[in-house]
Amino acid sequence: MTTITTDILKDEYLRIRKYSEQLVEPLEIEDLIVQADTHVSPSKWHLAHTTWFFETFILKNYLSNYTVFHKDFNYLFNSYYETVGKFHPQKARGLITRPTVSETFSYRKYVDDHILSLIEIKNQVDVEKIRQLVEIGLNHEQQHQELLLTDLKYNFSFNPTNPVYITNNDMFGNSSTQDLSFVYIEGGLVEVGNDGEGFSFDNEGPRHKKWLNPFRLANRPVTNGEYLQFIQDGGYSQAKYWLSDGWNAVKTYNWQAPQYWEKHDGSWYAFTLSGLLPVDEHAPVSHISFYEADAYARWAGKRLPTEEEWEHGLQHTPIKGNFAEHGYFQPISDNEETQGFSKGFGDVWEWTQSSYSPYPRSKPLKGALGEYNAKFMANQMVLKGGSCATPESHIRLTYRNFFYPQMRWQFSGLRLAEDVE
Repeated sequence: MTTITTDILKDEYLRIRKYSEQLVEPLEIEDLIVQADTHVSPSKWHLAHTTWFFETFILKNYLSNYTVFHKDFNYLFNSYYETVGKFHPQKARGLITRPTVSETFSYRKYVDDHILSLIEIKNQVDVEKIRQLVEIGLNHEQQHQELLLTDLKYNFSFNPTNPVYITNNDMFGNSSTQDLSFVYIEGGLVEVGNDGEGFSFDNEGPRHKKWLNPFRLANRPVTNGEYLQFIQDGGYSQAKYWLSDGWNAVKTYNWQAPQYWEKHDGSWYAFTLSGLLPVDEHAPVSHISFYEADAYARWAGKRLPTEEEWEHGLQHTPIKGNFAEHGYFQPISDNEETQGFSKGFGDVWEWTQSSYSPYPRSKPLKGALGEYNAKFMANQMVLKGGSCATPESHIRLTYRNFFYPQMRWQFSGLRLAEDVE
């Protein structure tokens, strides 16, 4: 590792680790420990787990005579790595009042000091392996920065006083959006997946060929106003639009609108990290499940794109948009007229019709980190593009997010596609 590479790595480490702590600065101690359901985690746990990752996969293995911060943290803050040892059940993370929030920050500092010392060691035999593991750890932390925000929103939503995490007065400054149109994509034998340049997770490669029939892809995501038409047309009460499992979910969970929407005096409002606000009809719809995205597409006479169609179609779209760094933490409207595709990145994760499965010749990482992605390749669907809670430096064209089809707590929306006759 050269001196400049070391400096860049240290700067990135400090920047990303600091951002996690900046995200929790507006919170009170009580906010950091609440867990409203089994699929979300307390903010304190995210701060500790990301630190455990660096300690477990780097410091324990590569720093001589390293002493763990606390003997019980491997059990408390391991998420799901069976090969690392037993772990505390996810559903009970909100019951862990100790270590305290203060001790959690002390844990972060302890691990940070040791990681920075390890990076500085010269002539280290495993220098390249350490660099790679630090890079994985930083991308892992960025994933949890997004989860911290989405979990916090979910946890706050159970408070009837609609608490405000951050105030945004300029979120609804636009009164229109770009007209919906469809861009023709030639298709043919295309290549998708990561080509090995730059960082990527093991589920993004290898790059491979895929045959695509010609198709059309919407120039922008579906808006709240358009989705409202689906609601008003009885979309949630007509089984013909829904997959069987989706229709069962509608009846089981009594879905009538996207998550966080509620009606007051005939008008729709949505709970946001800025409190309860009127639904912006021009912003991309968010917090819908795969089943809702698929049902809307059927109602509109269209379909969801495959992940390969999405990736091939948006391959020349610049990666810019409404990301976490903008501080809105909510999809926003804009009336900027763009050629090609608008809001391809940021604002909302876009559901595809593709199931989450390995690419041809795909191989998970060796060792415990092989559990990172590969073991979840069943019964989940792929989403693309990032959201308003995703760090901008974390997203890329080939990124494959994945969730169970009934999940709605993420900033998830949709972009329509259609076949070419």
